Amino acid sequence: MIDDIGETEECRLKDPMDLFHSGQVVKICAPMVRYSKLAFRTLVRKYSCDLCYTPMIVAADFVRSAKARDSEFTTNKGDHPLIVQFAAKEAQVLCDAARIICPFADGIDLNCGCPQRWAISEGYGACLINKPELVKDMVRHVRNQIDNPKFSVSIKIRIHEDLKRTVDLCQKAEAAGVSWITVHGRSIEERHQPVHYDAIKIIKQSMSIPIVANGDIKTLKDAENVHHLTEADGIMVARGLLANPAMFAGYEETPFQCIQDWVDIALEHGTPFTCFHHHLMYMMERITSKQEKKVFNVLSSTSAVLDYLNDHYGL
Repeated sequence: MIDDIGETEECRLKDPMDLFHSGQVVKICAPMVRYSKLAFRTLVRKYSCDLCYTPMIVAADFVRSAKARDSEFTTNKGDHPLIVQFAAKEAQVLCDAARIICPFADGIDLNCGCPQRWAISEGYGACLINKPELVKDMVRHVRNQIDNPKFSVSIKIRIHEDLKRTVDLCQKAEAAGVSWITVHGRSIEERHQPVHYDAIKIIKQSMSIPIVANGDIKTLKDAENVHHLTEADGIMVARGLLANPAMFAGYEETPFQCIQDWVDIALEHGTPFTCFHHHLMYMMERITSKQEKKVFNVLSSTSAVLDYLNDHYGL
């Protein structure tokens, strides 16, 4: 679970809220299933990412099973500030998960935005936006049971068709002590439709806590535009960072140095081959021809990938 964590005191000194009070827009790596793990977080932190989330972890499994904790969560001394995202539907289970994670992370986030069928049928994710009292209760419980006042409790939501309901949810969460709210500007039904940045702006104007904008941000220019459109305090990016982990540092496409850094970090962390390869496929999407992709995407071992990168790019 913990990879060279060192002094847990050191972790407690990080306060994610300091980022929101810095006067700069906070640049955030989203929670991504399979992808926003320690090695990738290490990479994006090298390229101006301020705050990283873990992939979503089911709180009940995490509390119940040491095996789940070891496979789902790894961190180290450089991996801060770090937010651990949980899927939960019971206040005490979320508190128990938060208590376990507290010495090793800087905050938790409650997933109220995942639109996948399995999550919703289990009572997790986006269905929670229709249960504002439960969300409020979960936030308040964690606030009351975690002693560390710097430990953040945030939520990530989607919007309702009727935006008044979203504002009501956010205000209830704020009253319960939520640190900030990330808003993915689509409803549960919307997948690839345009993001409602105007809705994020209305939510921002209705709240006194920080609001983070999320959805369809692919470049640093997009991030700046969305900040101007929404007045959000932070910008959270998922696919844009997968395609270009150096995006927040202002690179238009993945620089070769970033690919080299990924190879070094992934090998050092013992990243499983499939994950190592998938990240490279995303990073090289814009800089390789169709023919090169055909060859690269079917490579089946780390040594074959390393040989290819050496032969073609001198990496």
